[in-house]
Amino acid sequence: MSHSGESKGNFKSGLIDFTAGSLGGVAVVYVGQPLDTVKVKMQTFPHLYKGMYHCLKETLRNDGIVRGLYAGTTPAIIANVAENSVLFAAYGYCQKFVCNVTGAESVDKLSTFGNASAGFLAAFFSSFTLCPTELIKCQLQAMREVNIESSQTAVKITPLQLTQQIFRQYGIQGLFRGLVPTIAREMPGYFFFFGGYEAELQNKSFE
Repeated sequence: MSHSGESKGNFKSGLIDFTAGSLGGVAVVYVGQPLDTVKVKMQTFPHLYKGMYHCLKETLRNDGIVRGLYAGTTPAIIANVAENSVLFAAYGYCQKFVCNVTGAESVDKLSTFGNASAGFLAAFFSSFTLCPTELIKCQLQAMREVNIESSQTAVKITPLQLTQQIFRQYGIQGLFRGLVPTIAREMPGYFFFFGGYEAELQNKSFE
């Protein structure tokens, strides 16, 4: 196979993987968003709810399914797609970086620890795409509780309007509040994710 043919094959394979990952990510968001909303509400306002069932019931009663349990779905989808695209792109470059540092002949020769380390480094970069979108998602999910706490009338606001509001009030740094905890969560998590994934692939290749 020529170099151009190999490049086209790699691009096509990457595009298929990205599309499949994006569609899978959208499905994950739609399935998990209601419980994620309940989690965010209970973490942010623990004094307002007696438990998961109480939070779920009150959210449905006050805001319904779309504006209640599925609040913040759009930024959640954007976050998932953006994070995966940056994460897997960065992972490839980080694998090459780890190869250079460890002296491995090629990416295929990296150890499980080497691949896990590449995933650890890649998560640093993907955190910068995840943090702003996750911030918007969480604020939309807890919007009603914020209004209750501040004795304000509930106002319907779109993800774009909320983003503009935060930007006007706090500047670009306002969209990156919580970046350090996000990085601290993502990097160790993806160390084990990619380490486990590559270890499983290596085990299958020996079977």
